[in-house]
Order: sequence, then C-alpha cells, then structure tokens
Amino acid sequence: MAIIGVKKLKTVVDTAVAEVEITDVHTHLYAPCFGDLLLWGVDELLTYHYLVAEVFKWIDMPYHDFWNMSKEEQADLIWKTLFLDNSPYSEACRGVLTVLNRLGLNMANRDLNACRKFFSQKNMEDYVDQVFELSRVKEVVMTNDPFDDDERRVWLESYKADPRFKAALRIDPLLNTWDRVWMKLKEWGYHVEEELNPTTLKEIRRFLSDWANRMQAVYMAVSLPPTFAFPEDSSRAIIIEECVLPVCRELKIPLAMMIGVKKLVNPGLVLAGDSVGKSSIETVEYLCANFPYNKFMVTMLSRENQHELCVVARKFRNLMVFGCWWFLNNPSLIDEMTRMRFELLGVSVIPQHSDARVLDQLIYKWAHSRRIIADVLFDKYKDLMETGWKLEETDIRRDVEKLFSRNFWDFVNKKL
Repeated sequence: MAIIGVKKLKTVVDTAVAEVEITDVHTHLYAPCFGDLLLWGVDELLTYHYLVAEVFKWIDMPYHDFWNMSKEEQADLIWKTLFLDNSPYSEACRGVLTVLNRLGLNMANRDLNACRKFFSQKNMEDYVDQVFELSRVKEVVMTNDPFDDDERRVWLESYKADPRFKAALRIDPLLNTWDRVWMKLKEWGYHVEEELNPTTLKEIRRFLSDWANRMQAVYMAVSLPPTFAFPEDSSRAIIIEECVLPVCRELKIPLAMMIGVKKLVNPGLVLAGDSVGKSSIETVEYLCANFPYNKFMVTMLSRENQHELCVVARKFRNLMVFGCWWFLNNPSLIDEMTRMRFELLGVSVIPQHSDARVLDQLIYKWAHSRRIIADVLFDKYKDLMETGWKLEETDIRRDVEKLFSRNFWDFVNKKL
C-alpha cells in the first residue's frame, strides 16, 4: 500500500480536487442549440443580477432608467462604479476578475474594451468547449421550463442533444401559479380545468411525464418560498402529492427542492430583487418520512436552516443535500457549511453546484469552490490521520470523485 504521510497530504488533496471532472448538478445554462438563451461574455458577466443589486448601493438612479439602458451601457456603469470607483473584492466582482484572468486577459490595465474585443472574436460553440476545459466541468444540469415560450419552441422544433448538458424539468409555474397556468395546459391539448378534479390531476401527470420524457430529465426541480408547507390545503400541495411525486416515483427521478427564496421584495431590481427567509425543516422531514419511495434533493437558502437540514439528512436515505445556494455562495459560508456537512454526513453530500446563469461563471465558481473544499478536506484527512488511520491516494481520489460527481449519479440511479 502507498501510504500518504502528513507532509504529502496537502499536495495529494489539492491535486485530486484540482483534477477531478465535475458534474454541476444545478445551473441556469443552456446547450448551444438554444442560441441566445445561453448567456456568455463580459457584458453578461457584469450585468449578472448579483452585480446589479450591488451597484444600486452606490448609484442615485431610478430603476427604470437603468433598465432602459443597453446591455453595454449597464456593463459600463457597473464596471466604473464597482471596479474603478471601488475595490472589487465582493465575491461577485472577484468572480468576474477570476474569469478574465483565467482566460488570459491582463486586468492590470483595467481595460473593459480590450475584454470586449477578446470576446467579440470568439465563436460560441468553440467557447463552450474552452469554458468546460478551463473549469474541468464534464457536464452540467440545465434548468428547463416548458412554460417559457422561447425555450419550449426549441424543445419542440430544433433541440439537438449535447451530452454535456443534461435537462431538469422546472415546474415552478405549475406549483406556484396554477390559477394562471392551467389555461396554458388546456391550450396545449391537456384536458384540465382550474378545479383539481380527478381528470385534471390525471392530465397534469400526463403533462409531467410527456415533458420529463421529452427532455430526458434527470430530476424535477422547483424553487419554493420560506412559507412552503406540506401537507396543506393548497393547489401546490395537491399537485405535489397527486401528480409530481407519483410521476417522479414512476420515472425513478428525484424532486429537487430549493427552499427559502422571497420573490421580488424589491420589484424595481427585477431578477436582482429577490431575498431570503428561514424555512420550516418539518416540511422536509414530513416529505421524506411519508414518501419513502421518492428521492429528494434539497438545498435551502437561509444559513439558519443548514444545521437542521444536515440532521434530517442523517435520518433519511432518500434525502440528498446539495450545494451552497445563491446568497450562501460566498467563501466564508461555503467553508462553514462544508465543514459542518462533512462532520455530520461524511462523504454522503453534494457539497456544491454553481447555479451559473452565464457560461463563463463556471470558471470562477468552481475555481473558488475547489480551493475551499480542498482546504476543508485537508483538515478532515489530517484529523483522521492523527487517530492512526492510514490513507492512500486512491482513498482520497475516490472520495473526491464521489463529492464532485458520483454521489449525484448514484443518488439519481438509487433504488429505494
């Protein structure tokens, strides 16, 4: 056996984490066949909603004036305000600079137009290849909404499968706005009414099966508010119990729940206007306990929910905790959450996902997270070695492969 000593441990861990190819289990990216829905380039990076929210801490401008600007004008304003007039050390700003640096651009001269020129010479398909190679991401899971007219058109008319881009069936409109979307299902040939009678429930199940099969979805997904409760007397709860969970069981795919987002607390910021609230862990416990043949992937947005979620995950084999979502995707919190998860759950978690909305973000989100996760792993392996336990490099590479890819696929394929 090639036993690792403490002096070599850091190098072995860092190398294993740096070299592992990642399955990014939740993104908002699109395969190239979706055309302009796939966002990329420096102006998209700068106008990402994290930076939009940040810039309004500094500028005295009506929201509508900002939204009436062109994309390039918005990017110019954000660059000047957050990068030139202030030091860009927030995680969102630093992320932009990490991307540009990894692409070989010299940021010492702070020349935004030089960055634009660099991207203007790129072909989208070739650039997708470059980003996947730089980030060492082998595949991503998209967020696919059949209620989005532009996306729906691609699925029905021109979709071309790309093995690097897996689909997830997003069902937020179905669960959160049934009173508005039922008419769409009716227009599409499903025999539904607003009343959730047996025929309507059967047709909702048919709709879910049709789209999950069309997309070859690896899971269904929904973003939920802090007030989400189950069971309750609501259309959302009825559709979950009577439609979503049965179809997920039939297709043997998980339901991914992202819980804790408060939509549009500041409507003027549009996508940047969402906030966070503490959620009830009892809802997750109830679903896992009462639907033991369903698989649930859960991430929660509030820091205050993280310990409870880990404890629940210890109790139910049909629950997989994943990622540091949105406002939690900051180095100090990723470090804290990863340590707690490893201490409570060992290797049986998915420590991170990128949540990337812009292709280029795969570069920085994974570069930053790899570094943090590697540091936590080193500390945990060092603690283990101090007990007299011996480690081989193959042990560490096995664990790293599980954390960054195999845990997800094993859970998706798991039989309960």
